[in-house]
Amino acid sequence: MPLYLVRHAHAVTDEENRKRPLSERGRAQMRALAAFFNNNQLFTPAHVWHSPLLRARETAELLLNGLASDAALVETPGLLPEDDPLVIAKRLQAINTAINIALVGHQPHLGALTTLLLRGKPARELVDVQKAAVISLGQTGEIHKKTGLALWRINWIVTPDLLTARPAPAAPIWPP
Repeated sequence: MPLYLVRHAHAVTDEENRKRPLSERGRAQMRALAAFFNNNQLFTPAHVWHSPLLRARETAELLLNGLASDAALVETPGLLPEDDPLVIAKRLQAINTAINIALVGHQPHLGALTTLLLRGKPARELVDVQKAAVISLGQTGEIHKKTGLALWRINWIVTPDLLTARPAPAAPIWPP
C-alpha cells in the first residue's frame, strides 16, 4: 500500500487569524498539486486522515475536491505538530495494508514520523517536510529487529516548487 504524507499548505499567520486557515497562496498550492495528480493518478488515497487543526483539514478538503475524490476524510488524533509519531506508526501497523491512506499534518510531527517509518526507530529527523509537500512511502517487507515496526521506503516526493515552471538558466559563455 502506498502511504502518503502531506504537510498542510501555506496558512495565514496567527496574528491574521487565530484559527490559521489557508492563505490564498496555500489554496493555490493545493490547486497546483490537484492538477498535477489529476494528470498522473499517483495520489489515490481511499482514506485521508487529517489533524484537528483547520489548515490541515482545509488542505485535505481542497486536495480531494480538486481530484474529485470520494476518499473518506477523517479527523484523526495523533497528527498534531508535537504528537508522538510512534502513535500513528503503531496504528498504521495495525490496519489493513491494502488500504491507501494519506496523512495530512504538520512539522515537526511529519518529519519525525517519516524518519521513524524509514528507520524503524526514533532517531534524528532525516526529512524536513515542506509546506504542501506530498511524500509517497511504500513498505519494504522488512521489520525492524528491535522495535518490530515495519520499514518503509520513499517512492517519491512532490512539492509545489517542483511544479512551478522556471526559465532555464542562460548557458555560460566560454571563454568569458
